[in-house]
Amino acid sequence: MSPFDAPGDWLRCALHAHTTNSDGELGPELLVRHYDWAGFDVLAITDHWVRTAEPSTKSLLVIPSTELNAVVGDGEDVHVLALGVDADPVAPAGDFEPLRDVVAWIEANDGLPYIAHTYWSGLRTEQWWDCPGLLGLEVWNSGCELELGRGDSSLHWDEALELGRPLQALATDDSHHPGYDSGFAWTWVRAAERSQAAVLAALRAGAFYSSTGPEIGSAEVSGDEVVVRCSPAQSVTLYCGRTRGARANAGRLGYPNLSRIIERNDDGLITHVALQRPWDGGAYGRVEVKAADGTKAWTNPLWTA
Repeated sequence: MSPFDAPGDWLRCALHAHTTNSDGELGPELLVRHYDWAGFDVLAITDHWVRTAEPSTKSLLVIPSTELNAVVGDGEDVHVLALGVDADPVAPAGDFEPLRDVVAWIEANDGLPYIAHTYWSGLRTEQWWDCPGLLGLEVWNSGCELELGRGDSSLHWDEALELGRPLQALATDDSHHPGYDSGFAWTWVRAAERSQAAVLAALRAGAFYSSTGPEIGSAEVSGDEVVVRCSPAQSVTLYCGRTRGARANAGRLGYPNLSRIIERNDDGLITHVALQRPWDGGAYGRVEVKAADGTKAWTNPLWTA
């Protein structure tokens, strides 16, 4: 589902954050207040192996969630977000379960499974891309970027998409130290209403895009082009595979590759652009918008082969 054509309201969602119930610095009530004051509409509290069910406020919907561990390959550790899960997890006494079993447990308890910070975890795409039931991954994790410069997992996303898995992508804070690592990333969800059921349904349908700053007004697939409207951007890129795509660049040179800029703002930044699709469509198509300050926004796949 394209969120830009869907009915409903845009809700700014923080979908990965921790409290003192695991390894965060603020108690649940204070974390809720923190994100409420920061202007978010939805907060998923994802404490490690704890389902934290803190009451919502008048303006902030709180979705009880958790973050679980699993293993892949030769025992490499994988972290999995379980958004909206309705059961309390129990950490195993011994080794963690395989990824597919953890994802199956999340699904069985009405949660949405997303793999977290694959770059920070040192994972390889072939270890997890074909896990049944996995909805997506974090394309951006601010905490991992602030810690080690390993917050961007877009290469893993592209590899999975090229392999034929139409995974969604979240941008999250993964906040443990609110104020230092919060308010840097969010997911704009197009939900029918401000309720847990509506937000989870929109996430499951892919009716969202993710951002660390820029806004995307629309991304329309029209014939042999993808036409994008966005907040002022330094560049807008169409990814159609690991080696294919198109890009429009603003600036003095403004190098255009398979693109045409339709509108700019007074500073010469891009606000409306058409990007050319490959003649055969490419393995998939997704759009990335980059602002002049380096912040980015990502659509979910607009098509997959």
